[in-house]
Amino acid sequence: MKELNIANKLMKKRKEKGVTQDQLAAYIGVSKASVSKWETGQSYPDITFLPQLAAYFNISVDELIGYEPQMTKEDIRRLYHRLAGEFSKRPAEDVFQECEEIVKKYYSCFPLLLQMVVLYFNHYVLFKDPKQQETVLLKAAELCRRVKKESGDVSASSQANTMEASIELMSGRPEKVLELLDEEIRPDLYNATILVEAYRLLGNKEKATETVQISLYQYLMGIMAFTIQALTLYEQDEEKFEMIIERSLRLTEAFEVESLHGNAMAQFYFAAAMGYLKQEKEDRALNMLERYENVCVNSMLPFTLHGDEFFDLIDPWLHDFDLGVKAPREDKLMRESMVSALEIPPMASLKNNPRYEEIVKRMKRRTEI
Repeated sequence: MKELNIANKLMKKRKEKGVTQDQLAAYIGVSKASVSKWETGQSYPDITFLPQLAAYFNISVDELIGYEPQMTKEDIRRLYHRLAGEFSKRPAEDVFQECEEIVKKYYSCFPLLLQMVVLYFNHYVLFKDPKQQETVLLKAAELCRRVKKESGDVSASSQANTMEASIELMSGRPEKVLELLDEEIRPDLYNATILVEAYRLLGNKEKATETVQISLYQYLMGIMAFTIQALTLYEQDEEKFEMIIERSLRLTEAFEVESLHGNAMAQFYFAAAMGYLKQEKEDRALNMLERYENVCVNSMLPFTLHGDEFFDLIDPWLHDFDLGVKAPREDKLMRESMVSALEIPPMASLKNNPRYEEIVKRMKRRTEI
């Protein structure tokens, strides 16, 4: 962190400009002794001289006085860990007072304010008096609201909103959590856990359970999407490739993804088959293509999004999607794409393989193409 240091800045800029203390004094309209005292830190220029000095050196007033309202990421990281260490060595009240002074000094450094919220939230329990604990949490909430109102940064505002919701939950105000998070399920694990706990504290077990199910479903589908990408990225790393398939199959079997979301499994099997072909492992590729065939025919048509015995509370949420629970393409087009996928150029190496030819024939017959 940089402190105000007008003395060094004045001397540096004066020498860069190649002027003497006498010349600078004459320009500003003060004595040489005054300039000398400014440069040695014995006194400071009158506030009315600052714009004139800044203009003379062609810099801003902030630069002239060495003031930086923002801290670097590294500065913030170092400060956080120093203060966290202080909380373990000094009275919490004293460290909190130091924190408040830092906040005042860097009140427009919003990344710092967010980390101060984290610092307060992680250490408020060190205050023995419950009223002091409440004060610390209230200060943290105030900082969250400042970031949301003044930062103009969507990401920072979102973080602040989540932090404020956590504070409200910790303060025993679950109804405020619902107001802050709008009772929506976002693709954010932390928000979902806050909502679940808020519903539980309000005695709404069904809504808490529904939120858990929707979140699990979202993250399960997210894992499937990333797994498919991982198969492509690790095609050349056969050991990792096998690990991805093995772990993914254990997860998908546990959650019965084939019946829950056939399209996700079809994409997974197809990506695995493509990877095996590039590794010149035809038998394993054909095993995956047979799985692809099976899930396409038995689990995808007609395609609809739905829950199951475990995900028994998500259907209303699925039906609320913009396009509902039906596929964005007609079944006829889906059937055609299922078969055409088996005949793309990378499959050329299987053309004379009887097992492959049987898969294609069955797919055409079973999809009525």
